[in-house]
Amino acid sequence: MEGKVKVQVNEERSFSKWFYSRKTQRIITIACFMFIPLLLLFTFTYLPFGKMVGFSFYKMKYIGERTFVGLKNYKKVFSEPEYFSSLKLSFFYMAGALVQLAISLYLATVLSFKVKGGDIFKGFMFFPYLINGIAVGFIFKFFFTRGFVFDTVLQWCGFNLDKLPYWLRDQGVNNWSLAGTSIWRYFGQNMVLFIGAIMSVDSELYEAAMLDGCNKWQQFFYVTLPNIRTVLFLNVILSITGSLSAFEPPYVITSGANGTATYFVKMHEVAHTSQKVGQASAMAVVLLIIILFATLLQNVLLKYAFREAEYEGPEQNIRKKKIRINTAGRGKK
Repeated sequence: MEGKVKVQVNEERSFSKWFYSRKTQRIITIACFMFIPLLLLFTFTYLPFGKMVGFSFYKMKYIGERTFVGLKNYKKVFSEPEYFSSLKLSFFYMAGALVQLAISLYLATVLSFKVKGGDIFKGFMFFPYLINGIAVGFIFKFFFTRGFVFDTVLQWCGFNLDKLPYWLRDQGVNNWSLAGTSIWRYFGQNMVLFIGAIMSVDSELYEAAMLDGCNKWQQFFYVTLPNIRTVLFLNVILSITGSLSAFEPPYVITSGANGTATYFVKMHEVAHTSQKVGQASAMAVVLLIIILFATLLQNVLLKYAFREAEYEGPEQNIRKKKIRINTAGRGKK
């Protein structure tokens, strides 16, 4: 009996010694930090997404009976114009996203170097991104209202109020007006990301480019762009996917009226106003597929655009371009 008791005590001591050892505690800590976030991600992201995909095959409301309809909800998304045609409005926001990226990249290139008052200017440009989207919507709702801020400024510039369009009612300009609000709000965020990427580029590359006789535009295209392509990819993907899921500007400013209801606004109406939960779930799945396809397409196109930079360093690209310029100049002579 005494031998058995000693064995049990030794086993308990060895287990406690193993459990409280530094190596074991480190393994347990790492496992907990991995398990808890994965559990939360599964509970609040993947599980609801799986439920939504399941709902897309049913005709159902939030409360009541469910009727299995198979792919009928998906067919309605593509066959009924009121659903899929609203996705065309995303092209307005995509065009705005391209303008937004161009402005933010230009300002980031300028502000990455020593500019008087540059820090204050960065703060002013980034500030709109910090404002809540609902507040931005209300700001521009009054900004574009007939006879208010924007019309008043245009009248100061000599325009006649009677000849100005209704910025939120006229279907020829209202979607462009809403896309402009997205440009104003988000280009500061893209600008800050670009500034961080440009400032991380090795200054010796610019010195090598200047020694080779490259001007500022050549330095930008053959030094700056190849070295910030990762951040450029990220901003393009975020901008395009955000354009496909535009919601706050049309919902807050116009409530989707006068042909401004984007795909996301229409999906919101179907889910909460009409309570067609199955149809809205199918619309959400279709939107996810489109976003994934657009993301893959962007990656392919951008990698193709920067294919030379994948195999050659910036110095080789600069010298290669310089040789082409000199050769072209000699050929003209």
